[in-house]
Amino acid sequence: MREATTEHQSNPAPSALDVLTEILRDGATQMLAQAIEAEVEAWIESRAHVTDENGHRQVVRNGHLPARKIQSGVGAVQVKQPRVRDRRPAEDREQFSSSILPRYLRKTKSVEELIPWLYLKGVSTGDFTEALQALLGPKAPGLSASTITRLKTGWETEYHTWSRRSLEGKHYVYTWADGVYFNVRLESESNRRQCILVLMGATAAGKKELIAVIDGYRESEQSWKELLLDVRRRGLVIDPALAIGDGALGFWAAVRKVWPATREQRCWVHKTANVLNKMPKSIQPKAKDMLHEIWMAETKPQATAAFDAFAETFQAKYPAAVACLAKDRDVLLTFYDFPAEHWKHIRTTNPIESMFATVRLRHRRTKGNGSRVACLTMVFKLAESAERRWRKLNGYQLIPDVISGVQFVDGVKAKAA
Repeated sequence: MREATTEHQSNPAPSALDVLTEILRDGATQMLAQAIEAEVEAWIESRAHVTDENGHRQVVRNGHLPARKIQSGVGAVQVKQPRVRDRRPAEDREQFSSSILPRYLRKTKSVEELIPWLYLKGVSTGDFTEALQALLGPKAPGLSASTITRLKTGWETEYHTWSRRSLEGKHYVYTWADGVYFNVRLESESNRRQCILVLMGATAAGKKELIAVIDGYRESEQSWKELLLDVRRRGLVIDPALAIGDGALGFWAAVRKVWPATREQRCWVHKTANVLNKMPKSIQPKAKDMLHEIWMAETKPQATAAFDAFAETFQAKYPAAVACLAKDRDVLLTFYDFPAEHWKHIRTTNPIESMFATVRLRHRRTKGNGSRVACLTMVFKLAESAERRWRKLNGYQLIPDVISGVQFVDGVKAKAA
């Protein structure tokens, strides 16, 4: 096994205590590097069977990622994580995410980002100080219970202010919606089915923004309707051109009543998972490839032909899977009427999925209880942090055409008659 590249910055050690600290830091750095190295090697080896037509591995190492500074109990250390390269087509590609150093934690620069992450990971409020000491060291600043309480109180105020802000003049061309369950048990068992409803949007300038975060009863029509009516009351009066979400009927029933002019696009990631769940595992790889041929087709007629081929192939033996796909046929292919440059953004709810990837856990809870407001606040703070790193949509220059009603056929602007 190759040793991971590690670096640390050291200062002169005029005392035995400084020397001991330096030794401990070296040891911690080496242990961390070796652990990450072993994790990467195991992940790659578990995909050794993934080869191309010439028998060459498709998932391999590819150098190292840039060094990241990690604050530890013995000071700051820098670790270079091995880079993983997946040579498969984009639709089949997997992204390695370290469980030892999740991407979010490796980028954390302050306690203010650690606390929301820990809360949604299931660390109870009373354990924050102990958890932060383990991660940052006992002498790291901002670890007292009073400091943490003060931070959380300030964040709750920020959330309430943000959730009441004016949306007057806002125009979101695309919106993404999802109901997200976290591993936090709310105060009472009667609330055990609650989830967080998240709404994101893309502005006329192509910038992605968080629009609303509220808690709802599962993903019911009433909960989504309350959210949509609230943002309309606060000034969001222009219907988005397109809404993207999974098959949750509550959201779509609400959209049709509040945003009647908005077109619908079902999320292909959710749909693929739902269809495959109705088929035996031995058939799933072939079925997944055929599903990819639908939504990766260059034109709507080609997608329609691939759709028919899937139905014809599996109807006899797996009618439930075919029915699951067929019932949303039209709204799965809506994206073909929008710019091809935008397809990668509007075929799935990935903008929301990726935001909470390291902390989200559907339909599971921890033993610790948390308050409704605290959970909402932590979701808001995580999303606020992620929002600073969001990029503009590809081909955002075409958004004015979408707004003005220019017709697109198979992703290409229709020629004037």
